[in-house]
Amino acid sequence: MRVCIVGCGAVGSLFAAHLATLDEVEVWAYDVVEEHVAAINAGGLRLTGQAEILAPVQARTDASQIPPCQFGIVATKAMFTAQAIAATTGVFVDGAVCSVQNGVGNEELIAEHVPRVIRGTTFPAGRVVAPGVVQMDTGGDTWIGPFEERPASRAEIERLADALTRGGMPTVALADARGAQWTKLIFNAASNPLGALTGLTHGRLCELPATRELISGLVREGVAVAGSLGITLDSDPDALIDHAAEVAYDHRASMLQDALAHRRTEIDALNGGIVRFGAQTGVPTPLNEAIVALIGGMEHAWSSQPQAQSE
Repeated sequence: MRVCIVGCGAVGSLFAAHLATLDEVEVWAYDVVEEHVAAINAGGLRLTGQAEILAPVQARTDASQIPPCQFGIVATKAMFTAQAIAATTGVFVDGAVCSVQNGVGNEELIAEHVPRVIRGTTFPAGRVVAPGVVQMDTGGDTWIGPFEERPASRAEIERLADALTRGGMPTVALADARGAQWTKLIFNAASNPLGALTGLTHGRLCELPATRELISGLVREGVAVAGSLGITLDSDPDALIDHAAEVAYDHRASMLQDALAHRRTEIDALNGGIVRFGAQTGVPTPLNEAIVALIGGMEHAWSSQPQAQSE
């Protein structure tokens, strides 16, 4: 079984390293960060933190050097999905490709380039601490199922779920993965942008009554939009917020990490996705609209800083 991880950053590395512990799985990775790729090829992919693994992964910045793969796992930031899957299309001529990305809309982009698509969502998180080295900050489950417009077969979904589970990434194969995806979407959209705007970790956000109430307000809007789409959530996002505050008190969400580095965020795929679907179904989303505007303003400030400093 040959698997290609598209985007071997923090989350992609978690999947790559765990799969590479299985003798029957050959793991390749595509990433555009040359230093990270070179380090993986030279000394393997190393996980630290909640998992200690040194994995034999073959990484490339040129997808034409990767052989055909039966499976792909896309783990790039949402704003790079189209670019990444276009670059790796040749790897998946007859493959099934799974998105484990944040937000909504990624599967649609992937389906433009590959024959069969798997909808997925995952809770494990981490961060790249050095080229070739990723710290696993939090564990958790992964859920995968068919993408309705261009679905992978049930057998393919179960085979991938089984390999991930045996590799140490517990994964559930579902007939409908939309509930799991929207639960994670609402969780992320309610907490990640507030961390980016305030600089607070997840646990510290939940300690402040004002920010905790704002989180609940964002959750309520997301739940209403999911209901209007006929999606049954697999758990209560608000309860997950409190659980994460206990088990990942000091975790810096990915959007906070992006904000600290002045990188583009995934706001359009998170709160922006809730706003778009809300508009389509007639569900008001004023809090999510405000968050999109605030994050957009923050990103604009970063882009204007070099000019402002030179004046």
